[in-house]
Amino acid sequence: MLGPVAIGWAAVAMLAAPVAPSPASPYGEPPPDRIVIDVVAVNGSGCPAGTANVTVSPDNTAFTVTYSVYSAQVGVGAKPTDFRKNCQLSLNVHVPQGFTYAVASADYRGFAHLEKGATGLERANYYFQGMQQTTYVNHHFTGPLHDNWQASDTTDIDALVYAPCGAIRYFNINTELRVDAGTSDPTRTTSFVAMDSTDGSINTLYHFAWKQCPRG
Repeated sequence: MLGPVAIGWAAVAMLAAPVAPSPASPYGEPPPDRIVIDVVAVNGSGCPAGTANVTVSPDNTAFTVTYSVYSAQVGVGAKPTDFRKNCQLSLNVHVPQGFTYAVASADYRGFAHLEKGATGLERANYYFQGMQQTTYVNHHFTGPLHDNWQASDTTDIDALVYAPCGAIRYFNINTELRVDAGTSDPTRTTSFVAMDSTDGSINTLYHFAWKQCPRG
């Protein structure tokens, strides 16, 4: 049985023992300073001026794009051009000195109503100004469907493309929604896919990957 002195030294030893550090994130540690994103340009039938907003998460790990009228549809009440809607965003991400970033993944969500026989498509790509565009990633939806939808795009760690250190390169996001009536009857029904949700939740979430630039 340990005496009071032995117990005291044991407690001190436990407090002094090194604590194993938490494993580092594979996407790097975000800079401590606040990130600011300016919307430089907005183009496309899915995001008329004033209908797309960008906000940065408080911990600098992600940013969100919220749309208010982004919807493609076919059928009753739809115009011939409404089957396809797109949005092109050009963003200026103000990064603290000594850091650079990539977009590691993106979570898209919205609401869809597709009649039996109708199909929908959500596709997106993104790239830095002056650099090669990434390949579009497509997500398909099949009717009958009446529900929220969610789709995620993820880039492998080894394939991440970072913004050049010390240079201002706008980050461009291209998204598109399409609806095809297929075997449904567009004279009697309406099918649509929207990049928003009925419960007002966040629509699109882009996750940052961070790394420090070489000194000098």
